[in-house]
Amino acid sequence: MIIHNLELNNSLANKYIAELRDVNIQKDSMRFRKNIERIGEILSYEFSKTLNYTEKDIVTPLGTKKSFLPENDIVICSILRAGLPIHNGILNYFDDAENAFISAYRFHPNNDAEFEIKVEYLAAPSLEGKTLIIADPMLATGNSMVAVYETLLKHGNPKEIHVFAVIGANQGVDLIAESLPENTHLWIATIDAELNDHGYIIPGLGDAGDLAFGSKL
Repeated sequence: MIIHNLELNNSLANKYIAELRDVNIQKDSMRFRKNIERIGEILSYEFSKTLNYTEKDIVTPLGTKKSFLPENDIVICSILRAGLPIHNGILNYFDDAENAFISAYRFHPNNDAEFEIKVEYLAAPSLEGKTLIIADPMLATGNSMVAVYETLLKHGNPKEIHVFAVIGANQGVDLIAESLPENTHLWIATIDAELNDHGYIIPGLGDAGDLAFGSKL
Protein backbone atom coordinates (compact mmCIF):
# COMPACT_ATOMS: atom_id res chain seq x y z
CA MET A 1 0.00 0.00 0.00
CA ILE A 2 1.17 3.52 -0.81
CA ILE A 3 0.72 5.88 2.16
CA HIS A 4 0.38 9.66 1.75
CA ASN A 5 0.58 11.16 5.26
CA LEU A 6 -0.02 14.92 5.47
CA GLU A 7 1.65 15.26 8.88
CA LEU A 8 5.06 14.46 7.40
CA ASN A 9 5.12 18.02 6.02
CA ASN A 10 3.83 21.02 7.95
CA SER A 11 0.82 22.70 6.36
CA LEU A 12 -2.44 24.41 7.27
CA ALA A 13 -3.86 20.93 7.85
CA ASN A 14 -2.04 20.99 11.22
CA LYS A 15 -4.45 23.68 12.44
CA TYR A 16 -7.56 21.78 11.43
CA ILE A 17 -6.30 18.53 13.00
CA ALA A 18 -5.43 20.35 16.24
CA GLU A 19 -8.91 21.87 16.41
CA LEU A 20 -10.51 18.47 15.79
CA ARG A 21 -8.57 17.05 18.76
CA ASP A 22 -9.10 19.99 21.13
CA VAL A 23 -11.75 19.08 23.75
CA ASN A 24 -12.92 22.69 23.95
CA ILE A 25 -13.09 23.54 20.25
CA GLN A 26 -14.73 20.23 19.33
CA LYS A 27 -17.78 21.19 21.42
CA ASP A 28 -18.76 23.29 18.38
CA SER A 29 -20.17 20.54 16.18
CA MET A 30 -20.48 22.84 13.16
CA ARG A 31 -16.78 23.69 13.33
CA PHE A 32 -15.95 20.03 13.88
CA ARG A 33 -17.79 19.06 10.70
CA LYS A 34 -16.22 21.94 8.78
CA ASN A 35 -12.70 20.97 9.80
CA ILE A 36 -13.23 17.40 8.61
CA GLU A 37 -14.60 18.80 5.36
CA ARG A 38 -11.52 21.03 4.99
CA ILE A 39 -9.19 18.07 5.46
CA GLY A 40 -11.21 16.19 2.84
CA GLU A 41 -10.50 19.06 0.45
CA ILE A 42 -6.77 19.08 1.21
CA LEU A 43 -6.53 15.32 0.70
CA SER A 44 -8.46 15.69 -2.56
CA TYR A 45 -6.03 18.28 -3.89
CA GLU A 46 -3.04 16.07 -3.10
CA PHE A 47 -4.80 13.05 -4.62
CA SER A 48 -5.59 15.03 -7.79
CA LYS A 49 -1.88 15.13 -8.62
CA THR A 50 -1.95 11.37 -9.27
CA LEU A 51 -4.87 11.33 -11.73
CA ASN A 52 -4.67 10.80 -15.48
CA TYR A 53 -4.95 13.97 -17.56
CA THR A 54 -5.90 14.60 -21.20
CA GLU A 55 -5.06 17.69 -23.21
CA LYS A 56 -8.11 19.59 -24.47
CA ASP A 57 -8.70 22.84 -26.34
CA ILE A 58 -10.77 25.29 -24.30
CA VAL A 59 -12.49 28.07 -26.25
CA THR A 60 -12.50 31.45 -24.48
CA PRO A 61 -14.23 34.66 -25.65
CA LEU A 62 -10.88 35.78 -27.09
CA GLY A 63 -9.22 32.63 -28.34
CA THR A 64 -8.28 29.04 -27.52
CA LYS A 65 -6.19 27.65 -24.69
CA LYS A 66 -4.88 24.11 -24.28
CA SER A 67 -5.60 22.66 -20.86
CA PHE A 68 -4.94 19.34 -19.18
CA LEU A 69 -8.09 17.96 -17.56
CA PRO A 70 -8.55 14.85 -15.40
CA GLU A 71 -10.13 11.90 -17.13
CA ASN A 72 -10.65 9.38 -14.26
CA ASP A 73 -14.17 8.13 -13.58
CA ILE A 74 -14.36 8.70 -9.82
CA VAL A 75 -16.78 7.19 -7.31
CA ILE A 76 -16.77 8.58 -3.77
CA CYS A 77 -18.04 6.15 -1.13
CA SER A 78 -18.41 7.38 2.45
CA ILE A 79 -19.09 5.20 5.46
CA LEU A 80 -22.20 6.41 7.29
CA ARG A 81 -22.57 8.47 9.36
CA ALA A 82 -19.19 9.87 10.34
CA GLY A 83 -18.02 9.86 6.73
CA LEU A 84 -20.49 12.50 5.55
CA PRO A 85 -18.35 15.61 6.30
CA ILE A 86 -15.25 14.24 4.58
CA HIS A 87 -17.47 13.11 1.69
CA ASN A 88 -18.63 16.71 1.27
CA GLY A 89 -15.03 17.93 1.25
CA ILE A 90 -14.07 15.48 -1.50
CA LEU A 91 -17.21 16.30 -3.47
CA ASN A 92 -16.35 20.02 -3.30
CA TYR A 93 -13.31 19.23 -5.46
CA PHE A 94 -14.71 16.39 -7.57
CA ASP A 95 -18.21 17.74 -8.11
CA ASP A 96 -18.81 15.54 -11.17
CA ALA A 97 -17.96 12.29 -9.36
CA GLU A 98 -20.47 9.52 -8.79
CA ASN A 99 -21.45 8.83 -5.21
CA ALA A 100 -21.96 5.76 -3.03
CA PHE A 101 -22.98 5.37 0.62
CA ILE A 102 -22.54 2.41 2.92
CA SER A 103 -23.24 1.76 6.60
CA ALA A 104 -20.76 0.03 8.89
CA TYR A 105 -20.88 -0.05 12.66
CA ARG A 106 -19.48 -1.90 15.63
CA PHE A 107 -21.89 -4.48 17.05
CA HIS A 108 -21.19 -5.65 20.60
CA PRO A 109 -23.11 -8.96 21.00
CA ASN A 110 -22.01 -9.42 24.62
CA ASN A 111 -22.07 -5.76 25.67
CA ASP A 112 -18.33 -5.79 26.27
CA ALA A 113 -15.22 -4.61 24.42
CA GLU A 114 -15.48 -7.39 21.83
CA PHE A 115 -17.25 -6.40 18.61
CA GLU A 116 -17.96 -7.38 15.03
CA ILE A 117 -18.59 -5.11 12.05
CA LYS A 118 -22.13 -4.95 10.67
CA VAL A 119 -22.71 -3.68 7.13
CA GLU A 120 -26.44 -3.23 6.50
CA TYR A 121 -26.91 -0.58 3.79
CA LEU A 122 -25.30 0.06 0.43
CA ALA A 123 -26.28 2.41 -2.38
CA ALA A 124 -23.66 2.52 -5.15
CA PRO A 125 -23.26 2.73 -8.92
CA SER A 126 -21.15 0.26 -10.88
CA LEU A 127 -17.53 0.35 -9.73
CA GLU A 128 -16.17 -1.63 -12.66
CA GLY A 129 -12.99 -0.04 -14.00
CA LYS A 130 -13.47 3.16 -11.98
CA THR A 131 -11.38 5.10 -9.47
CA LEU A 132 -12.88 4.35 -6.05
CA ILE A 133 -12.43 6.60 -3.02
CA ILE A 134 -13.55 5.07 0.30
CA ALA A 135 -13.85 7.84 2.90
CA ASP A 136 -14.05 7.52 6.68
CA PRO A 137 -12.54 10.04 9.12
CA MET A 138 -11.34 7.40 11.60
CA LEU A 139 -9.16 4.41 10.69
CA ALA A 140 -8.87 2.63 14.04
CA THR A 141 -8.78 -1.18 13.89
CA GLY A 142 -9.28 -1.15 10.12
CA ASN A 143 -12.02 -3.80 10.35
CA SER A 144 -14.75 -1.47 9.08
CA MET A 145 -12.69 -0.46 6.06
CA VAL A 146 -11.97 -4.09 5.14
CA ALA A 147 -15.64 -5.09 5.55
CA VAL A 148 -16.75 -2.15 3.41
CA TYR A 149 -14.22 -2.93 0.67
CA GLU A 150 -15.34 -6.57 0.50
CA THR A 151 -19.00 -5.52 0.29
CA LEU A 152 -18.35 -2.94 -2.43
CA LEU A 153 -16.82 -5.58 -4.70
CA LYS A 154 -20.40 -6.81 -5.33
CA HIS A 155 -20.73 -3.71 -7.56
CA GLY A 156 -17.66 -4.45 -9.69
CA ASN A 157 -13.88 -4.34 -9.58
CA PRO A 158 -12.50 -0.79 -9.47
CA LYS A 159 -9.40 0.10 -11.46
CA GLU A 160 -7.91 2.04 -8.53
CA ILE A 161 -8.65 2.15 -4.80
CA HIS A 162 -7.95 5.17 -2.62
CA VAL A 163 -8.74 5.34 1.10
CA PHE A 164 -9.28 8.79 2.61
CA ALA A 165 -9.07 9.26 6.40
CA VAL A 166 -8.41 12.05 8.89
CA ILE A 167 -6.86 10.12 11.78
CA GLY A 168 -5.62 6.54 11.85
CA ALA A 169 -3.79 4.16 14.14
CA ASN A 170 -0.85 1.99 13.11
CA GLN A 171 -2.93 -1.16 13.68
CA GLY A 172 -5.63 -0.05 11.25
CA VAL A 173 -3.11 1.06 8.65
CA ASP A 174 -1.36 -2.31 8.87
CA LEU A 175 -4.62 -4.25 8.52
CA ILE A 176 -5.80 -2.51 5.36
CA ALA A 177 -2.28 -2.82 3.92
CA GLU A 178 -2.61 -6.59 4.38
CA SER A 179 -6.25 -6.86 3.24
CA LEU A 180 -6.65 -4.46 0.32
CA PRO A 181 -4.83 -4.70 -3.04
CA GLU A 182 -1.12 -3.91 -2.98
CA ASN A 183 -1.51 -0.79 -5.13
CA THR A 184 -4.12 0.79 -2.83
CA HIS A 185 -3.36 4.40 -1.83
CA LEU A 186 -4.03 5.69 1.69
CA TRP A 187 -4.51 9.47 1.95
CA ILE A 188 -4.47 10.45 5.62
CA ALA A 189 -3.91 13.60 7.69
CA THR A 190 -2.23 12.02 10.72
CA ILE A 191 -1.43 8.59 12.21
CA ASP A 192 -1.40 7.88 15.96
CA ALA A 193 0.55 5.08 17.58
CA GLU A 194 -2.00 2.90 19.31
CA LEU A 195 -5.53 1.85 20.26
CA ASN A 196 -7.00 1.45 23.74
CA ASP A 197 -8.68 -1.72 25.03
CA HIS A 198 -11.95 -0.69 23.33
CA GLY A 199 -10.36 -0.18 19.91
CA TYR A 200 -10.36 3.63 19.98
CA ILE A 201 -7.44 5.67 18.68
CA ILE A 202 -5.10 7.14 21.34
CA PRO A 203 -4.80 10.13 21.61
CA GLY A 204 -7.25 10.40 18.69
CA LEU A 205 -10.17 12.75 19.14
CA GLY A 206 -13.09 10.68 20.45
CA ASP A 207 -16.12 9.47 18.49
CA ALA A 208 -16.21 11.42 15.21
CA GLY A 209 -19.83 10.52 14.47
CA ASP A 210 -21.07 11.73 17.86
CA LEU A 211 -19.00 14.92 17.72
CA ALA A 212 -20.27 15.73 14.24
CA PHE A 213 -23.94 14.78 14.62
CA GLY A 214 -24.73 14.21 18.31
CA SER A 215 -24.69 11.17 20.57
CA LYS A 216 -26.69 8.05 19.71
CA LEU A 217 -28.41 5.37 21.77
